[in-house]
Amino acid sequence: MHTRADDLEVSWFRSSYSNDQGGACVEGGRMRSGLMAIRDSKVPRGAAVVFPATSWSQFINGVSEGHFTAS
Repeated sequence: MHTRADDLEVSWFRSSYSNDQGGACVEGGRMRSGLMAIRDSKVPRGAAVVFPATSWSQFINGVSEGHFTAS
């Protein structure tokens, strides 16, 4: 589900791996409804992608386990 990031009541956070050097950063936010939102930090008023928090957890676990490697 895509929505405008401004329309969400979310406290956004950025990965500890991100920095303020203008790189490609993704911000996340947990919503009260149990959903998770992500957006591009360079376009904070742009679109956000919203999905179940369990899906986010599964994605993070998959990354940690090396299931998504660059080829």
